[in-house]
Amino acid sequence: MSDCHTIRSASLTATIAAHGAELQTVTLTSGEDLLWHGGPEWPRRAPVLFPIVGRLTEDMLIHQGKHYPLPKHGFARNSRFDWVERGESRCVLELRDSAATHASYPFAFRLLMIFEIDGLTLKVTTRVENPGQEVLPCGVGAHPAFRWPLVEGVPQESHRLDFEKDESIETYLIEDGLLGAKTPSPIKNRRLALSPELFVIDAIILEEVASRSVRFIAEDAQGKTLRVLDIAWEGYKDLGIWSRQGGAPFLCIEPWFSMCSPVGWQGEFSEKPGILLLEPQGVRDFSWRVTVG
Repeated sequence: MSDCHTIRSASLTATIAAHGAELQTVTLTSGEDLLWHGGPEWPRRAPVLFPIVGRLTEDMLIHQGKHYPLPKHGFARNSRFDWVERGESRCVLELRDSAATHASYPFAFRLLMIFEIDGLTLKVTTRVENPGQEVLPCGVGAHPAFRWPLVEGVPQESHRLDFEKDESIETYLIEDGLLGAKTPSPIKNRRLALSPELFVIDAIILEEVASRSVRFIAEDAQGKTLRVLDIAWEGYKDLGIWSRQGGAPFLCIEPWFSMCSPVGWQGEFSEKPGILLLEPQGVRDFSWRVTVG
């Protein structure tokens, strides 16, 4: 992809594209890829979700009684960002509101994507700024897809997620892209045993997630740890875990602030359950990081 920039440390490199401010690769200096490369199962790699996470009812944003068409996950992932900084170990991209964004999202905003590498850690920060004179309602989400299996030849079922804290005994079902009924959580004793069958319906969604980190672990047949990715986040309050049904070779670990609309809910966007309301001239940071263990 054209118009990309690569940042690096002695141990890790990451390439970011201006289109969508999307990570394209995260690679160890040994050449081992950690990020899903995009493919027929799912063409994206790590899209930026803004100004919504998931779907709105009928894909329609309502503001002051007017209706604005806004597709799933918003427009940032399909927008070209401008470069603000392109350094050896850090880069910054920017997206601002425009006549084009006002057609689907009638608010002033500035969105910065900040990528930083330090040793074996990649940190990605989404900074939302409200330059306007009215409250800015929005959702913000990360959607990185990691290789699954993490180590070639290891069965997907030989992977797990270990959560930092105890989580709710219930998660949400997704119904036609909207937030449905609650269901018993597959997380047991802070551990999620991974298998393709978990994603037959859709994502696993944790509202107000207690943990601020998970460990993505691959083991051999004897239970020996072969690879660990530590994924942590700050500022986000919800978490999605997803893979394409049918055993696709990636796992998305997605910190969010806000979620899709509940089934049957359609109202003023600023009153959407779980939405972020950023005051005029306000600034809010959301970050996630992955450290190779």
